[in-house]
Amino acid sequence: MAQSTIEYDHIEQFQTTVYGDVVRPDDAEYDDARSVWNGMIDKYPALIARCRGVADVIRAVEFARENDLRATVHGGGHNVAGTAVCNDGLVIDLSEMRAVWVDPEERTAWVQGGATWADVDHETQAFGLATPGGVVSKTGVAGLTLGGGIGHLRCKYGLSCDNLRSVDVVTAEGRYLTASADENEELFWGFRGGGGGLGVVTGFEFELHPAGPEVATCFVLYPGERAGEYLRAYREYVSSAPDEVTTLSSTGVMADEEVFPADVVDDLKIGFLGCYAGPPEDGEKALAPLRELGEPIADFSATMPYTEFQQLLDEDYPDGMRYYWKSLYLDGLTESAIDRIRYWAETAPSPLSTVDVWELGGAITDVDLDETAFVGRHAPFLLGIEANWKDSANDDVNVEWVRDCIDDMRQFSDGSFYLNFPGFFEGGEAALESTFGPAYERLIGLKEEYDPEGLFDLNRGAKSAD
Repeated sequence: MAQSTIEYDHIEQFQTTVYGDVVRPDDAEYDDARSVWNGMIDKYPALIARCRGVADVIRAVEFARENDLRATVHGGGHNVAGTAVCNDGLVIDLSEMRAVWVDPEERTAWVQGGATWADVDHETQAFGLATPGGVVSKTGVAGLTLGGGIGHLRCKYGLSCDNLRSVDVVTAEGRYLTASADENEELFWGFRGGGGGLGVVTGFEFELHPAGPEVATCFVLYPGERAGEYLRAYREYVSSAPDEVTTLSSTGVMADEEVFPADVVDDLKIGFLGCYAGPPEDGEKALAPLRELGEPIADFSATMPYTEFQQLLDEDYPDGMRYYWKSLYLDGLTESAIDRIRYWAETAPSPLSTVDVWELGGAITDVDLDETAFVGRHAPFLLGIEANWKDSANDDVNVEWVRDCIDDMRQFSDGSFYLNFPGFFEGGEAALESTFGPAYERLIGLKEEYDPEGLFDLNRGAKSAD
């Protein structure tokens, strides 16, 4: 619904009932307010409500319902698919709600819905504690957690959603409630990996674990001409590595003139990145085999502050660059799969793009399949295809490369994908139903109970029946 169809006095009244700003299309800050991290996303909402607390969120939900507006939730971090904003609807922007409270004795943290992982790490590391987050500190807590949350501590401590104790939610009816293992249990199940679309999560309570302040890390890059050999060695390494070790591999040109010598900057490379969730001296020994696969192009491995490691990739994903990512859970790293990974990395049209293999297993498999909505616990690896580029003129060729790669790599997968690397959710409900399997009917049941009219249909996750 276009902004012009909303009664002017309704907007004026709305503005007087919230503490945060209400941004309209004719306001000077509108373009900044509607912009998100992915430069491919160019949407024009009717209004943007910059909420400062739960009361503002409740009022925003009521306003959307009263004016027949679809709503999206912007958590303040990354959003590859662009579902945080919408055309002609209301954006409920939580990016000013970033507070984090830590209870070091109970080892818990309560986190507002607009916080990033940098916000969480800053507070929890003051006590030598952490909860599994992402691999880029500017990522939003809300989006990552609701989609599962695959980060640097996953093999030891599980997914972000596995470490949730409770969530505070504003439903489509404007009700404020808490969901946990003891209260609104089915809704809590759905928020643990089922994506958005069930309400606005204004607060997360996480379990914390000992981590840092110093951790042993691995970040080593080798010549890509031997990528197949190194991936085979990586497959063998992760098969016997302790759960304290969590790693991933990236294959691509990764052109960076500040990092690589001129004679190799445009060459294909394969890198291994990971850390050890335990004493650094033990971690250095456990990670050493990844640093000894051959003669590296560069080796940035070191014992460093956990917060520094969490920020290591931040500069590689700047605001406004163009991103299109997809994923598949792999049945394994077979010889054929490894050959195809190298092929697709070599054919990437952008030197900033990579084909990534994320080690799974460990604590991820300790959670029963029906305990959360998250899918993928069965898989030993996640394949991530990242197209990253700068010029809009190259949109089509980069998107096509990702889609072609995914179509080819489905032969090594059951076809399910990680909800945080979804492309633009091509395939709609059929793709989600295929990915979630039996859990999809439970998600539909939650949707019918908590958002039957589809107020939040534009966010990812199950859609309402109508």
